[in-house]
Amino acid sequence: MVMENKRKAEESALVSVQKKSKNEVALSSNKNKQVSQLQPAPARTSNLFAPIMVCEGHEGEIFSVDFHPEGQYFASSGFDRKIFLWSVYGECENISVMTGHTGAVTELHFTTEGANIITASTDHTLGLWDLVTGERIKKYKGHTSFVNCAQPSRRGPQLIVSGGDDSTVRIWDQRKKQCSFSMNSVYQTTAVSFNDTAENVFTGGIDNDVKVWDLRKREILYTMKGHTDTITGLALSADGSYLLSNSMDNTLRIWDVRPYAPSERCVKVFSGHQHNFEKNLLRCAWSPDGNKVSGGSADRFVYIWDTTSRRIIYKLPGHTGCVNSVAFHPNEPIVASGGSDKMVYIGEID
Repeated sequence: MVMENKRKAEESALVSVQKKSKNEVALSSNKNKQVSQLQPAPARTSNLFAPIMVCEGHEGEIFSVDFHPEGQYFASSGFDRKIFLWSVYGECENISVMTGHTGAVTELHFTTEGANIITASTDHTLGLWDLVTGERIKKYKGHTSFVNCAQPSRRGPQLIVSGGDDSTVRIWDQRKKQCSFSMNSVYQTTAVSFNDTAENVFTGGIDNDVKVWDLRKREILYTMKGHTDTITGLALSADGSYLLSNSMDNTLRIWDVRPYAPSERCVKVFSGHQHNFEKNLLRCAWSPDGNKVSGGSADRFVYIWDTTSRRIIYKLPGHTGCVNSVAFHPNEPIVASGGSDKMVYIGEID
């Protein structure tokens, strides 16, 4: 085709092309290299909406968090006297808020079958709450001072053990309002737990010792010594063989609580986390498989240790206040933590 016959484009249609300088060519090639070097996001390990979720709503320090036995919900409570129920999945929505205590809620736990929540409070009472209606269905009176701790039994009769500043350890039948019986401790009790069969109770207090009580004889079977400061949290392993304790001496300890175990029952000591001048009751927790333990820490990190190697495998940041309570999800690699910053963090681990 002859060039003269081609129609020339109008001036407005012409686009000027600028030549790139050497520097610009180098920059664009560097950008391409950076894009190619970007790592893919780490693989997700749970069904959480995002790897880390933050739940806001509390108006005061959070002292206790716990997962529902089936893993669909978790609860939190603390200084604002309110019990918040949250959904684990989706956008971690707040499902209900339960009110009734006139003092700070120091500890809460779901009952074994998951229909109720048990709470201990500084108003000298314990509460039993219905999960569906959000109402308090029982109010347990008997303590004459702050109730620092409470735990339900795992199986057998539906019992609750509680301990307080009145230096008593009390046993309650969930179906009755009155205390079944109480056992006198010399010092204030700050942490309690049943053994697997609910025949014994473990208590810790300001005398630094873990005491094991026989509920039939209503007396101390034996005492486990090792901590050098107040015990603030106790948790029984899933198989019922070992007890975890957290103390203001900045250590977590694992104790062999099986019958006929050697007299030196302390089998592991973990360190790295800290208590401080706040002297909060920092709780502790086991993972369902028993391979990991965690405990609250005043230095604002969530610590998770490997039980075999005793090494810190996670030191999770985020909280801007003391981490008071940590809980492991019953079915998935998910951890929840509540802190003095009024926040609950829920995140996945490997």
